[in-house]
Amino acid sequence: MSGRDVLIVEDDEAIATGLSLNLRLAGHRPTVARDGDEALARVDAADFDMVLLDINLPRRNGLEVLQAIRASDNVVPVIVVSARDGETDKVAALRLGADDYVTKPFALAELLARIDAVLRRAQPAHAGDAAPVATGDVLTFSDVTIDLAQRTVTRGGTPVKLTHLEFELLVFFVRHPSQVFARARLLAQVWGQNAGSPRTVDNFVGQLRKRFEDDPEDPRHFVTVRGSGYRFDP
Repeated sequence: MSGRDVLIVEDDEAIATGLSLNLRLAGHRPTVARDGDEALARVDAADFDMVLLDINLPRRNGLEVLQAIRASDNVVPVIVVSARDGETDKVAALRLGADDYVTKPFALAELLARIDAVLRRAQPAHAGDAAPVATGDVLTFSDVTIDLAQRTVTRGGTPVKLTHLEFELLVFFVRHPSQVFARARLLAQVWGQNAGSPRTVDNFVGQLRKRFEDDPEDPRHFVTVRGSGYRFDP
């Protein structure tokens, strides 16, 4: 994988310096922001391939930064790297659009592996990876159109902004209609590793329902199969 531009948002100088050094050794191009306001200014000024985001930051915390990034329709992959290990913070980060959550202290090799995994997932999907439900590079259901080559989604002709993982989960579901998938299977297929927890899948399915269901509380397409997982009905 060629080097990528990675924004490290971290106010601890030792951690920021260590991450920068190791990312450079891995062939990437790191940039450091020391607080939430600086992070948003840098994201607005440049196109990054990934953001490593701490939660406990001066001026504006990491969750506020993440919320602002997603509110601006920026789908840059974000890995939250935080000393907060509570379920509440993890769920909040995932609901706001984080692609992964790593708890400090972390093993450097594991973090680098997660970075590579998220960057790989952010690459354009190949139409030949699985048989689509429509011909060519376009998938459709209801009033939704998914352009695989451009990685764009529209609903009723209106563009729908998705994070990389939301897009990958949507495509996986649409390519496998009427099949029931356990949460563990979805984690393995979409996340590419057994990262996260069943709650991770639940949160991402919830985001898809908000975007593509007329009534997210009574979903027609992204259906819960109690005791088994989820099923996509076109």
